[in-house]
Amino acid sequence: MTAADNVPAARPGAAAHRILPPPPPRHHRDIQGGAARAAVLGVSDGLVTNVSLILGVAGANTGPGLVRVAGLAGLLAGAFSMAAGEYVSVKAQAELLERELEMERHELQRAPLAEQDELAQLYASRGVDPTVAGELAGEMMRTPELALETHAREELGVDPASLGNPYQAATASAASFAVGALVPLIPWFFSRGALAAAVAIVLAAVAAVVIGVALSRFTGRSAVRVALRQLSVTAAAAGVTYALGALVGTHIG
Repeated sequence: MTAADNVPAARPGAAAHRILPPPPPRHHRDIQGGAARAAVLGVSDGLVTNVSLILGVAGANTGPGLVRVAGLAGLLAGAFSMAAGEYVSVKAQAELLERELEMERHELQRAPLAEQDELAQLYASRGVDPTVAGELAGEMMRTPELALETHAREELGVDPASLGNPYQAATASAASFAVGALVPLIPWFFSRGALAAAVAIVLAAVAAVVIGVALSRFTGRSAVRVALRQLSVTAAAAGVTYALGALVGTHIG
């Protein structure tokens, strides 16, 4: 008997075990979740929408009470609208993906060998050796949930455990919109007229720069460029509505 005779025979799928190391720790941000996307959009939308509304009403030479009412109405209406839209969007997307996953689960139960061959062919088409691809596919199919997760990732491009939470997305969207919308409204609770409008403009400009810098850290882009872009968009929207408000106020007066 030689030394080689003492080596136990390799089990089927052992090669797959050797080439499938444990997944490394996640080091990327989760940018697909509904809450993160809703929060980023919500703050920016709240700021741009309400500073435009407030300055548009103020430009018509109305009293501070009417500006406050308009600002509060814009804050509440926008927050509820963003929440409803985000809830419907994320819910519909999750339901669509759940339907696709249910169809995939049914196919795995109905024709497991065909699904295994399909997965092996997919790996082989990406350059994996056909023998290794077959072993990989066989190993994945041993566990039903792992098989479903693998097919979902490879065929649908989704993670079954991260379909998005519509309630979380709606809450984050409403809260972030309200924060952005509140910024230009604050001065109107303590002053009026040109002073309140000037302070609202300054606060909105500072908030726009902060949002731009935060977005640049999130996307990895130039902080100066993103901040200037955010400031330009906010200034353009506010300037147009103020001019229109002043024009309408002049004609009404």
